[in-house]
Amino acid sequence: MTSETSANSASPEPSESFADRSPHTFQVDLRGLVDLLSHHLYSSPRVYLRELLQNAVDAITARRAEQPDAPALVRLYADGGRLRVEDSGIGLTETDVHSLLATIGRSSKRDGAEGLASARAEFLGQFGIGLLACFVVAAEIRVISRSARTPGSPPVEWCARDDGSYTVRTLPDCARPEPGTTVHLTARPGSADWLSEERVLSLARDFGSLLPYDVRVGEAAVTDLPAAWDRPYPTPAARRVALARHCHEQFGFSPLDAIDLDLPLAGIRGVAYVLPSAVSPAQRAGHRVHLKGMLLTDRADELLPDWAFFVRCVIDTDSLRPTASREALYADETLAAVRDALGERIRDWLTGLAAGDPERLAEFLSVHHLGVKSLARHDGAMLPWLPFETTDGRLSLEEFARRHPVVHFTRTVEEYQQVAPIASAQGIGVVNGGYTYDTELVERLPSVRPGTTVAELDADTVTAHLDSVDPAQELALGGFLAAARARLDPLDCDVALRAFHPLTVPALHLDDRAARHEQARAEAEGQADGLWAGILGSLRGSAPRARLVLNHLNPLIRRIGSLDSPEPAATATEALYGQALLMAHRPLRPADSALLNRTFAGLLEWATHPAAPGHSPSDPQEDGR
Repeated sequence: MTSETSANSASPEPSESFADRSPHTFQVDLRGLVDLLSHHLYSSPRVYLRELLQNAVDAITARRAEQPDAPALVRLYADGGRLRVEDSGIGLTETDVHSLLATIGRSSKRDGAEGLASARAEFLGQFGIGLLACFVVAAEIRVISRSARTPGSPPVEWCARDDGSYTVRTLPDCARPEPGTTVHLTARPGSADWLSEERVLSLARDFGSLLPYDVRVGEAAVTDLPAAWDRPYPTPAARRVALARHCHEQFGFSPLDAIDLDLPLAGIRGVAYVLPSAVSPAQRAGHRVHLKGMLLTDRADELLPDWAFFVRCVIDTDSLRPTASREALYADETLAAVRDALGERIRDWLTGLAAGDPERLAEFLSVHHLGVKSLARHDGAMLPWLPFETTDGRLSLEEFARRHPVVHFTRTVEEYQQVAPIASAQGIGVVNGGYTYDTELVERLPSVRPGTTVAELDADTVTAHLDSVDPAQELALGGFLAAARARLDPLDCDVALRAFHPLTVPALHLDDRAARHEQARAEAEGQADGLWAGILGSLRGSAPRARLVLNHLNPLIRRIGSLDSPEPAATATEALYGQALLMAHRPLRPADSALLNRTFAGLLEWATHPAAPGHSPSDPQEDGR
């Protein structure tokens, strides 16, 4: 390194100011910039047409700010890898061309000295990239423009190539008799399809269908105003049909319903379409956002709250800010406020259905119940109308609470399946809280419906509602019950005798989370070494044990209870225990599986060795062994 280099690289002296140094101008590699635009800033070459339309619309807006009666026309002509775009906008002088078209990052829409400040709020563009985006598909851009602001100035031509060079010259008046601008694009190799008439028309309609001016590709109209949600219709039914057709054109599905989105203070108008089929809450939404009529993005997943994943929106706004690529929304306080307000519109629609159209609400909830449950966790307005699986059928919590003074619920589907038939027969109302969000929502019911009592259903509650057996009859079955309790005691299960309906259920296995926790602890203690067995033993709680409730009204139970020998009665009890576990959909522990296998073999042995009452084939002397 030379001493001169070292001196240049050293930090400047404190007394040296920036103004004392020789300034240098940034050098821009246009090829590199084009690569940046096409591969990093923009998601697709298709945005070139949006930039052309945007420049034309902004030019017309600027001219109308000074000449309200000026024509507002944009015409596009595509032919053989070439595209011509004509507008009746403000136009440019030669000075404007050098200042605006040839200076990267310069935008007339940000410079009040250019005389456009009064219309700045009406412009679509903000970032001064403008025509450079066209280089993603064009090898050459030629602009012919005549200023409406200085009528005496001649037309001017700006011609630029993708190698970074450009020329400027003035033209005779006949080259552009009227104010406005014409842009000519010549396709780069491999990009001619982007300039075909069919592709240009498709892109123009996608981006510009809501633009406020007359835009055409050849003779084909691009704009389609007023927007579908703002048009007058003879009847509400006709409007629903038209919006359904619009939804199908925009998103490819026929909606369950359409929700008007009108936020005058935020300058937003549009519609939300309810999806006809369930979707994952994690699926990215494809909302379409137009900014002052120009399509900004069709993937605005940040527009609505996460819980509103069951709708797809089309809106036009003049308040939300775009990102630099103008393909997404800028995340700021305005967007957050709009998101909350649009979510409120959708919530109001749901509340209105609940209050006035229960059939449509039921149709909606049959498809999108999970989304509404997610909403109800944070906003209880919809909670009373949500349907739940109950012992009375599928009912809203409002209807269920009117029928039952206490809303009992289970925390798991297995617990519900275990007690539902018996609870229903005994008049106990139970809600299945085992599905996503259900337990949380049921527990929240008293906060939105004051006076409602909510309680978790446990084994004691169910047992208390079952009829007791006459003491004399229970005493007569004392031997059988003692044998049954002795056989199930190693399984941490008690035995009780009750009378209940339906008669077809011989036995009911009841437990709760505390009992299952104690069973799991005891099982782990039995398998642990000395240290951990001691630790687990110290955690032993006083939780109630599981319970096998035998139905005295069931004929099978009476026959088993009348057996003289305790051995077959105990084996039958094990069989009833295993069947009750299976009916309750309880997971089987190794000890339970072993019991089922042993009981099945024992019952087969009894069935194949008929003998006098009291015969025990397990007795070696009687068994011939």
